This record gives sequence, structure tokens and C-alpha cells, in this order.
Amino acid sequence: MTSKLAHLISVAKGESPADLILANAKVINVFNGEIETGNIAVCGDRIAGVGDYHQANEVLELDGRYVAPGLINGHTHIESSLLDIGQYARAVVPCGTLGVITDLHELSNVCGLEAIRYLLNYISRLPLDIFLMAPSCVPATHLETSGASIGPHDIRRLLRWKGVIGLGEVMNFPGVLSSDEMVLDKVNSAYGKVIDGHAPGVRGKNLNAYIAAGIHSDHESISLDEAREKLKRGMWVMIREGSSEKNLDSLLPLVTDKTYKRCLLVVDDRSCVDLLKEGDIDAVVRKAIRCGLDPVRAIQMATLNTAEYFGLDRIGAVAPGYMANLIITSDLSRLQIDMVFYHGHLVAKHGKPLFTPSKLSSKALTNTMNIKPFGIGALRLLASGGTEPVIEVVPGQIITRKRMEKVKVSNGVILPDISRDMLKLVVIERHKATGNIGRGIVKGFGLKKGALAASVAHDSHNIIALGTGDEDIFAAIKEIERLGGGLVVTADGGILESLALPIGGLLSSKPLEAVAGKLEKLEQLARDLGVTLPSPFATLSFLALPVIPEIKLTDLGLVDVNQFKLIR
Repeated sequence: MTSKLAHLISVAKGESPADLILANAKVINVFNGEIETGNIAVCGDRIAGVGDYHQANEVLELDGRYVAPGLINGHTHIESSLLDIGQYARAVVPCGTLGVITDLHELSNVCGLEAIRYLLNYISRLPLDIFLMAPSCVPATHLETSGASIGPHDIRRLLRWKGVIGLGEVMNFPGVLSSDEMVLDKVNSAYGKVIDGHAPGVRGKNLNAYIAAGIHSDHESISLDEAREKLKRGMWVMIREGSSEKNLDSLLPLVTDKTYKRCLLVVDDRSCVDLLKEGDIDAVVRKAIRCGLDPVRAIQMATLNTAEYFGLDRIGAVAPGYMANLIITSDLSRLQIDMVFYHGHLVAKHGKPLFTPSKLSSKALTNTMNIKPFGIGALRLLASGGTEPVIEVVPGQIITRKRMEKVKVSNGVILPDISRDMLKLVVIERHKATGNIGRGIVKGFGLKKGALAASVAHDSHNIIALGTGDEDIFAAIKEIERLGGGLVVTADGGILESLALPIGGLLSSKPLEAVAGKLEKLEQLARDLGVTLPSPFATLSFLALPVIPEIKLTDLGLVDVNQFKLIR
């Protein structure tokens, strides 16, 4: 170790040749916000220096192209890509993402600690730094049935594991505010570590209380006033732009000369189609630039700011002693990534990965469908009065609105009403064969015929399905059971298309391009059947998340999130 450090110092002093020199570069300096011209000397996996360097085993002439730090995605759920970890790396590394912070709580809610072991065993095989936050919400709430439980003792144990850097988003904000013993025990277990938050719509004294518990960040703001209040009270604000969560336009005015150091750009959830076609965190940086943010500042908010918030040493900048995680682009305003270097090695070029991820056995994470047999009659939704609670989708957001509406009823049974865009929604418990079935009505999808179903349903990931009739809904659910997890589109009682997700019912074992192609076909079929939303399966998956206002459906029934209780 001493000899390695001594060699780095020798290269930095110009006494020994570098392994690689990136010559005539325009270097993005994320410390002072400037762009400087010079050569970058790389020694092993580190940057030795920036300046007048010429001796090297290899020289790459950049002819004035820009060099920036590798991007860091400060809050994302890898599972939302539907890709196994290696294929996820193939998707994001060519986009310039070289650091990812995730709590893996989707897969953990299905498979528990086995999911985390799987990820940590995979990390060393990839040209991608994955930093794990111990999942705080397995399960997320008591209002749903999950496949696993990670308690305070497990959290304390996880925080001692190499590669685990903090506590993942504390989604059970009602539990924090009510001083739930289990929730606070998990928070206390991470004292002195970074603790991520999740506080949609939490304001005033409730916000003070949530922050006082030791929670440092939030990614759930959808209005500028909400984000300003959270920043003013000491939170780091994550500005999110994912596949179904679009908050950048609303929140970007938060970023000023006085505030930008406390702001990060994140994606939260991004589909494999969007990763393949638009990019990852680079797409968020590009959009921020198009919206008028200075390019260097946008890069700061996806590199150094993120590294400093999470306490990540020696990444996030092009500077002496920092990891040689670098991206090269010819046009800073467009940020099209020409080359990507990880630990000093070229790993992607012109949008193509130059590595093939090895496969790791995922057998411990398969065979997760455990559904109590039921007939089509179990899907019936009985009327309870003159009006019924309805879940209304908010386009571009994962929040929903609670509406009390007159519904279509026949012989005491609530029926879908296509003319008013009122569809049947069901959630089927699939972990413990309890037989639990949640039933409700949703509006805002536009579906005119058939059904959509998925085993991706945040956060407990039971099977969620919506449709215009019970026959198509039932057929879709049975197909997911047969596949061992997946996404399905049905019509006229038959299967139009499906995507198998055998790893925890959440991830495919197939290559990126194949998974993205299938998802595109499923989404096109959904549009052909009338769906008006751009990411219907992503939107569907969040209709079961009982920590996002205002109303959601779990296997236990309809949840009024504001009251944090079951209402039907």
C-alpha cells in the first residue's frame, strides 16, 4: 500500500510516467465551478494530477473535449429498471453513471437479507460503484403484506457490512411522527450515519419533528414551496426526474448561488426503456441544462454534491487523489457521453459498454409466487353506499387523489365504467398464501379494453392488476403466477404479451435490449387498448404504495394515506 501511494506521489510530482494521460482536456472543476485546460495524469485507479503532464505509458489526445467526474445517482431503485444487476450496469455505465446509491428495498421486501447478499456479491464484478443504504422499510408499513422483514437488529448488523453506508429512505413518516418504537429503533440504529428521508407533503411542525429524528434528505417534494421549506430546515433536497415522477421543472428554481450545494439530481425510478433511449442521471443533467441551469452546476449536482452528502471519499471530482472515474464529452450543453473511464480503464465508448458482466446465480431469489388458490368470483367488489372512494391518477406524479364518486353497480356489485374511465383495481397477496385480495376503483388510465397486471407493486410487491372486466384481470393474474412474476397485457380473456421477471418477481434474467424491447411492446399494446399514460406499468406499480398520498390499494384493502389507515 505504501509503495502504491509513493508511486502515485511520484507521478503527481512529474518524476515518474503516468499510466495514462488525457491530453488537452477541458476539465470541469466542480470545486470552483470553472473549466480549466490541461492534461490529466492517471496512475492506476487514481488521478495523480491535473496540469502540465507529458510522460505516460499511453496518451489519449482529447483535442479540447470536456472531462467531468463520473456521474453519481444519489437515489435510485435499481429494481425499477426490471434488469438484473449486471444488465443494469450495461445500461447505465455507458451513460456516464459510475456511482449508484440504492437501498434495494424492492427486492429486500420480497427476499430479505438474501437480496442484499446477492447485490454485495455482485459489486466487485462490475465497473460501477454501488453504495448500499440499509433498507429501513421492509416492510414499509403494517398496511400491507410483504415477503420479508428487516428489523432493528438486522439494520445494526447490515451497517457493519462492507459497502453499506447509511440508512435508506425512512418511508414510514407517519411512524416517525407517532414515535413508533420499531421505526425509531431503526433510525437510532443508524445514528452517526447518513439517513435518507421520504416525506411527501410533510410541512410545518411535522417537518420539524421528522428532521429532528435525524433524517437528512428528501426526494418527494413536488412543489417549490415544499422543497424550499425542507431546504430551509436543513434537509438536502433531491430533485427527482424519473420515468413516472417528474419534478425537475417545478423544483429547478430552488437552485441558486446560495442553495445549490444542498441540492442533488436523482432519478428514483427509471425503466429499462428510458435507460436505453434517454439515459440515466445524465438525462436529468441534460434536461436541467436545457431548462437554463449552468452546465457545470448541473454536473456538480450529480457528482460532488452527492459524494459530499453521502460522505463518499475521493469520488465526484477530477482532482489529485480522486478515483479516475471520468466521462468525456464533446458538447457540454448536450452532454452526449463519448467515453467513460472507471478506475482509470475505458469501460464504454459512444454509448456502448466495453465489458460483459458475469452472471451470478440468483436461485435463492426465484420461486417467489406463493398465492392461495382463488376463483374469478373472489375479484368481485361489493358496493357499500351511494358513493365510493376512487383512486385518481395524477399524470407525471406518483401521488394520487382521493375522490368520492358515484359508481356503476349491478346487483350490489361495482362494475368498471369505461365511459367514465373507472377501472377495477385489485391487489393479490403473493408471498404467504394468505388469500388477501384488495379491491378498488381507479381512474386516469384511459384503458378501454382488457387488463394490465404486474408483480411489481411498490413496496411489498404483491400482484397488482387493473382492467375493464374480471375475466381479463383473472387471466393476467394467473399468467403472472405461471411466469413466476412479470408484466402482462390481456384482452378477450387471452394473453396478448408478457415479460417474465423470475428474480423476486421483479427482475429479468435476459439482456437489456431484450427486456427493453418487451417492455416497449407491452406499453404499446396498453396504448392500443386506450391507455393514455406514458409509463403505464410504472404508474400501476405505485398504486399499491401506502406511504404516498392520498389513497392507495394494498392486499389488505384501500388505504387513506393521510389518515394512515384502512378505509375499505
